Amino acid sequence: MRSVSRLWVQAFLSMLCVAAVANGQLPQQPLQFEGRIDGLFARTSGVEAGLGVSVPAGLYMRTGLVAALGAGRNGAEGRTDLISRFSLDPFRQSRWAPYAGAGVSGRYRVAEDGGSHAYLLVFLGLEGSLPTGRTAGWVPALELGLGGGARVGLILRRGINGRR
Repeated sequence: MRSVSRLWVQAFLSMLCVAAVANGQLPQQPLQFEGRIDGLFARTSGVEAGLGVSVPAGLYMRTGLVAALGAGRNGAEGRTDLISRFSLDPFRQSRWAPYAGAGVSGRYRVAEDGGSHAYLLVFLGLEGSLPTGRTAGWVPALELGLGGGARVGLILRRGINGRR
């Protein structure tokens, strides 16, 4: 009887180890990094380069923060965006996938360019695919939006294993 109990305990512990190894085969990437260049077109236009990071907020959503610096008509400018992005293809089933998002944006400019203001932000985007046969890498994206002026963004985003 004692050897049967020991056998069950060993089998149970073996199953736990197998589950841990299986989970180890798919490394999770909770943070998604991006680099971007944005053109903002308003009464005073500007071009900014930025860095962003986002985290999952559900299967279809990612929430993130972008910080950017650049040049406007009369000098340096910058911005911070707090965004949420909804992907229509969260599991990379298509090569290219549309997404939409919204958030708030703080745009920091010299007084001659209109000064600093906060804006609501809405955007549509199209994200590309990972290189063929790869489970990780950098993917391109294109965004069009409104927030402190019309926006056009070219983005290079870190791909996530099996996810967008």
